[in-house]
Amino acid sequence: MTTHMESDIAFRASSQLAGNLQRVLVDLITLHLNGKQAHWNVVGHNFRDLHLQLDEIVDSARESSDTIAERMRALDAVPDGRPRTVASTTALPVLPAGEQDTTVVVDLVTTQIRTAVATVRAVHDDTDAEDPSTADLLHAIINQLEKQAWMLSSENRTRG
Repeated sequence: MTTHMESDIAFRASSQLAGNLQRVLVDLITLHLNGKQAHWNVVGHNFRDLHLQLDEIVDSARESSDTIAERMRALDAVPDGRPRTVASTTALPVLPAGEQDTTVVVDLVTTQIRTAVATVRAVHDDTDAEDPSTADLLHAIINQLEKQAWMLSSENRTRG
């Protein structure tokens, strides 16, 4: 049983922090789903390697979304990962339907990752001001996603 004193001590996310984490959450869920969509429908040169790389991105986005949702719960905020909420609030662009060539998928998913990073960066400073512990989680997500964007985008680069 929680005493009144314990509930007064517990840190709770402000509505701004909860809203910012919700923005990150829906973008990570979208990245996970769109990454899987691309994984299923990619065709062309270097298919196998890209197919496997997309699964790494999917796994990372899924783990990161879970980390953010659980952090929200730890801060007494309520995450909303329902499909309608995710679809109507994500900042990530819609992927085209059907099969996509590997070079197109590289560009599409790189854009997805970079858009998710932009959301995390946009909420970082406000998050850090209110809760540096949560900002640490955002740092890890930024580092991981930016590395994935670099590695993926390198597939279409040529030396020049």
